[in-house]
Amino acid sequence: MTASTELLSDAFGRIHDVVHRVIDGLTVDDLAKRVDDDANSIAWLLWHLTRVQDDHIAEVAGGEQLWTSDGWADRFGLPFSADETGYGQSSSDVGEVSGVSGELLAGYYDAVHERTIRFVEGLDDADLDRVVDTRWDPPVTLGVRLVSVISDDLQHAGQAAFVAGMLKRR
Repeated sequence: MTASTELLSDAFGRIHDVVHRVIDGLTVDDLAKRVDDDANSIAWLLWHLTRVQDDHIAEVAGGEQLWTSDGWADRFGLPFSADETGYGQSSSDVGEVSGVSGELLAGYYDAVHERTIRFVEGLDDADLDRVVDTRWDPPVTLGVRLVSVISDDLQHAGQAAFVAGMLKRR
């Protein structure tokens, strides 16, 4: 492992820690609560950040998403297509991510996290320069894509932690 991949592993590990701290002690109802009618719930935030990570890591690793290949879509039973990640969803869609337990959210997240760490630990610095998306100018490299996932996940994990903190103080 290189210094770069150690940093990436550490960053993904921090997301893992936040996700578990957020879930700890919350009920299914707590996870589905929204601070107002259009706000994202903790359940939706954690589901979404996991879906994005699953989608993006599967793509750059050349594999299937665990959401479908490991049956998580069936376990969650959400009324979305199997390729839905939550990007651009409506407030109504956000409300559909309810009745989801912390155990289920953590289980899916942990599976995606484990695969992510295995993938990252197998990289070297040269791999991070590989172009993975030519739809942008400049084209997106693997390193940039991984940092993008980390950034998005940390933002959503922080939002979920904020909402959880509000709920736990009540």
